[in-house]
Amino acid sequence: MDAPTRHDDHFDVAVVGAGFGGIGAALACAERGRRVVLLEKMTYPGGCAATFRHRGRPYEAGATLSAGFGEGQLFRTWIARYGLDLDLRDLDPIVSFRAPSIRLEVPRDRELFVTRLAEREGARAESVRRFFARQRRVADLLWPLLDDPRLLPPLGVGGLFGHLRRAPRYLGLLSTVGRDLDALLVRSGLGSDPGLRVLLDAICRITLQAGVDEVEAPFALAALDYFFRGSRHVVGGLGRLAEELLRAFTAAGGTLRLADGVRGIARDGRGFRVVSRRGSLQASVVVSNLLPDATRGLLDEPLRAEARGLADREREVRAGWGAAMLYLDVSSAALEAEGARHLELVDREDEALIEGNHVFCSIGDGDAGGERPVTVSTHVRMDELLGRPESERGLFIGAIQDRMRATLRARAPRLAAAIVREMTASPRTFARFTGRPDGFVGGVPRRRGFRAYRITAAPRLARGLHLVGDSVFPGQSILACALGGAKVAERIGAD
Repeated sequence: MDAPTRHDDHFDVAVVGAGFGGIGAALACAERGRRVVLLEKMTYPGGCAATFRHRGRPYEAGATLSAGFGEGQLFRTWIARYGLDLDLRDLDPIVSFRAPSIRLEVPRDRELFVTRLAEREGARAESVRRFFARQRRVADLLWPLLDDPRLLPPLGVGGLFGHLRRAPRYLGLLSTVGRDLDALLVRSGLGSDPGLRVLLDAICRITLQAGVDEVEAPFALAALDYFFRGSRHVVGGLGRLAEELLRAFTAAGGTLRLADGVRGIARDGRGFRVVSRRGSLQASVVVSNLLPDATRGLLDEPLRAEARGLADREREVRAGWGAAMLYLDVSSAALEAEGARHLELVDREDEALIEGNHVFCSIGDGDAGGERPVTVSTHVRMDELLGRPESERGLFIGAIQDRMRATLRARAPRLAAAIVREMTASPRTFARFTGRPDGFVGGVPRRRGFRAYRITAAPRLARGLHLVGDSVFPGQSILACALGGAKVAERIGAD
């Protein structure tokens, strides 16, 4: 997949890391006619949302539900523009959610979803409908920001006018700002509905990395629509999407260097000297699709001193999470009986939805051997993990993985009984294969308060040095990371 070597080593833009943020930035820069090189230390793209192969079978690096394939959304636009060779399948149900007080097959149709929630035994039907009518108004207001990067900060003239036209509608958000979603449920008369609460708690933890009792409400109300905003299954895994986007990038004139990890970045005149495993190159602008810690580790001392905001970004990331994983081979017949390609499972509702008590499962495509790959993920408290002696960390992760297996047995017994083989992974695995310091994954939690909005500022770290990825707003998903990259490409002309 590598592009032919150029005769010289000067580029307008060097992008470090081929996660979806880096791919989005690289492709959008190439579309604007800039000379771009994209460097990735692995032999395949996708970062934390990559698809890796083992024994010839594709596994998602992390259990993931992908969106952005709807009308007017970024991935659909790029697929049409470049004729990407992808097999996309509709999902119905989108997710099978299972907890002690609720079992819900989430349909493609949003109104049917609300109807099923309202018609549960013991549910307060009218209160449920009013809550989701309000939620939809917020989602309809905020989701278009992900359809038009001009509306994302920092704002140009077009973005400012776009928000001014929408300003009267923003007034409806004021009553939710600074509140958590739990408070809105109580105000809506739904505080005593355990099934609804655990469902929303689980969705928020997956999409925003924070529970209903701490997540900033406007973000949460928008995120609750994630299922219904262009979600599709990519046959062959999300890595196929990354590969096809890279094909579009090289077709647009970009230079791709896989298996060529960056080792250092230094200021060189008005631009940068980027040193990689295979040599060095010059670039006028550098875009880093790495975590802030990893980015800082590449900068020489003068550039590190020049870069602004890295310390704040590092603190935000370290308030987040790691992940423990199970990679399973499961009998295809058992998985056909499950119906959904994504399962979200909760063992106990009186415990936090982390560390095996809550798992998200993504089921891959079958093969002639009668088995299919399944990726199972759960959140890990990194402060708890890193606060333990090195000798105890393996035991801590092992206990979490045992709890994941117990949750599978309790909530998806057919799947659990049909497991043929298993591999495990931990934050250390992510640190090794993605270069994420200590294995932090999942982006910055959108906890309530001013901080949730302060981190929406796009982080240009220094003149010509930008940060993209899931630690950068809007982050959190492959769609949001790619959009953030496209937004940076829009800015680069000002450097």
